[in-house]
Order: sequence, then C-alpha cells, then structure tokens
Amino acid sequence: MIANLSQLLSSLPPATLPPGRMVEPEDGGPPPYWLSDAPADPELWARMRSRHPGSGLWPLLLSGLSSDESRPWVDGEVSPADMSSPERHDAAELLARWWAGCTTADEEETLAATAPFGRNWPGLAVPGDQAERPDALADECVGFLADARTRLGLVPAVRSADTLAVVGWSGPMNHTGDAGEISAVLRSWEDRFGIRVVGVGFATLHLSVAAPPKSIGHALAVAAEHFAFCPDNVWQGAGSVAAYAEQIVGMPSWSFWWD
Repeated sequence: MIANLSQLLSSLPPATLPPGRMVEPEDGGPPPYWLSDAPADPELWARMRSRHPGSGLWPLLLSGLSSDESRPWVDGEVSPADMSSPERHDAAELLARWWAGCTTADEEETLAATAPFGRNWPGLAVPGDQAERPDALADECVGFLADARTRLGLVPAVRSADTLAVVGWSGPMNHTGDAGEISAVLRSWEDRFGIRVVGVGFATLHLSVAAPPKSIGHALAVAAEHFAFCPDNVWQGAGSVAAYAEQIVGMPSWSFWWD
C-alpha cells in the first residue's frame, strides 16, 4: 500500500495538488505520505476526500509540535515498518487490556475516576444513531481545524482509520507503540459511530463523529472506551469517566492527547 504512493499521486489530474513532497521515514523505507508545503486548504481537503476511494489517497490535516513544527511530519519522524496491520487486532480485546492497565491500582482516586465501573471493564458501547453523513461531517470539521499550522497530508489508505498505521505515527508511544492497535480501535469506531480521522498532530488526534452518544448512559459506555484508548483525556482533563461522559453527549467531534 505504501509502495503505491508515487503511482497514486501520478494518477491525479495535472495541477490537482499544490507544491509539496513525499516524505521518507527517518529510519528509511518508502515514503508513506505526501505533505503540502503551504498550510492546508479546507476546500482541497474536501475535494481529495470526495475522490476517495477512487484515488486511493486519504487526506489528513497534519500539524507539528508548537515548539518545533517540523516534528513529526516535515522531518519524517515516523516508523511505518514498526507498525502492525489493524486486521491483526480485536478492538474489544485491546480496549479491555488497556482498561485493565489503567485500573490496576486499588487507590481510592482510581476507583472514583472510573465510577460507576470501577475496575470492571464494561465492554464495547452499542453503536450510535447516525444523524450526519460521516464524510460530509468530516469536511465540516476540517473547516474548523485548519489554520496556518496545519498542512495537507495524503496517505495511501483504504479507510481513514488505517492512516495512522500506514504513516507509522508514534503519538501514543507512552500508551502503545503500535499505531496498528490504534487503527484497529478506530476501525471499530468507524463502524459504530461513523468517525473519520481528520487531524493528526505530534501526539494529538482529531476525529469527526457522525453518530455520537445522545444520552448520558450511552455516553458513559463510550467514555469508558475513550479512557482505555487515551487515559490522559480523563486524568489530565475531565478528571473522571462520568464527568468526561457529560462532555461528549451529542458532540460531533472527539479529540485525544497523549502525554
């Protein structure tokens, strides 16, 4: 899939893309993504998205560290060869394992933060009711996220969830060093909540959500998945799964940050 990037780019009509380049990983190997030189144009993002899957290229808004905007995307600070295929993983098993790893302590603070579940993994949340078209909603989210710091990236991926594994993103390194695991969960969220991967930073991830939870009960189950997926969203954010659940009721976008 990565080896086809050059061929996929060359198949685009002339003058489709602004100036940019294919970026090679620092540790060698074929380029896993194309990166624009100038800030991303939301309209071009939407046009490229509408060409998918015909073009075989999925667009992303890519941003760097505030202290060094060349990391990771300009510098190619990625390791696609080290990532597994999302198909090798079961999302429910991954989330259960991560939940267990985040709730092993008997400390009162941990139990309070994960109430009403405590240390008991509640299982996957039921699918949401889709109120928006996932791809069209992704286009809208790009309009809010794009700024002078974001560049357009094009990734040879069949679905948006797979882009992180394809590019070899290492943002959640302190949680999991395998973006294939992250992509496996995102595949499940694509199916159940109509998410699309919209923006990716050094250690941040932004998703559009066409079928978010509409009730607090449903949001609690989804919040448990988010806690397992990205504990920092709770530990360094809302403070508890219950408080976090209140924040995501009806929200058409989800954002994650790993410390």
